[in-house]
Amino acid sequence: MKKLFTILGCIALFALSTTNVKAQNYKTGLGLGIDFGDGATLVGPSIRHHFSSKAAIQGDVLFGGNSTIIQGFLQYNSSIPGAKGLDWYLGGGPSIQLYDGGSNFYLVPMVGLDYKFSGAPLALALDWRPRLYIGSNDSDFNAGRFGLGFRYTF
Repeated sequence: MKKLFTILGCIALFALSTTNVKAQNYKTGLGLGIDFGDGATLVGPSIRHHFSSKAAIQGDVLFGGNSTIIQGFLQYNSSIPGAKGLDWYLGGGPSIQLYDGGSNFYLVPMVGLDYKFSGAPLALALDWRPRLYIGSNDSDFNAGRFGLGFRYTF
């Protein structure tokens, strides 16, 4: 487990230090997040905030499948040359599932695209976010999860 955190930390530091391109198209986006794929579809409020030109944080509180999911992600983002308003991002973070019988903890890496509509305060994001379940006696990997975000930007 310590090796996994060390590797993810090194990748994040490398990604945050490799480019000087201004990538963000907006400072903060607030809206609706949808997590879907294998298993229950989850829906709820989502916020994404760029705290530098290359880095953002995202937080979601999602509901569905008799559960509440609280998750936070650190993301590296960069623009796509020739595609105005379109950024790619990668990152990850923890996800906690709360339900009647208890809770589960997941690590969620992600890679995706974020598009800011020109002339409108709207952004659309789509990402792939597989889940790694970490339990006391078990672990599981679910590769078939995706995220969709609709955000008002300011």
